[in-house]
Amino acid sequence: MAELTGSILILLGAIFLFSAGLGMLRMPDVFTRLQAGTKASTLGNMLVLSGVAFYHPGWSLKLLIVIYFVLLTNPISSHALARAAHAIRVPMTRATVADALRDARETDQGAR
Repeated sequence: MAELTGSILILLGAIFLFSAGLGMLRMPDVFTRLQAGTKASTLGNMLVLSGVAFYHPGWSLKLLIVIYFVLLTNPISSHALARAAHAIRVPMTRATVADALRDARETDQGAR
C-alpha cells in the first residue's frame, strides 16, 4: 500500500513538473512564466519528495527538511527575479491590465 501511495504521489508530482515546463514554454512574458514555473514546480517537487518518503521511510526527516527548503526558497527566488525584471523594465505582455508595482512606486514618489 505504501508503494502505491508513493507511486501516485510521484506521478502527480511529475505531472505538475511537466505542467511547469509547459507553462514556461507557453506563457507570453517573463512575469507569467515565473508564476507558472514557480507554483507548479514547488508543488511538483513537494509531491515527488513526499512520494520518495513513502518508498524510503528512513529518509522522511531529511526529505521533510528538503521540502521545507523548497517551499521557502522557490517563492522568494521567483519574487526576486520578478522584481529585478521589473526594475530593468522587461516588457509585459499587451494583455496585462495593471502594473501594481509601478502604481505603488508612483504613489510613493508623489507623496515625497
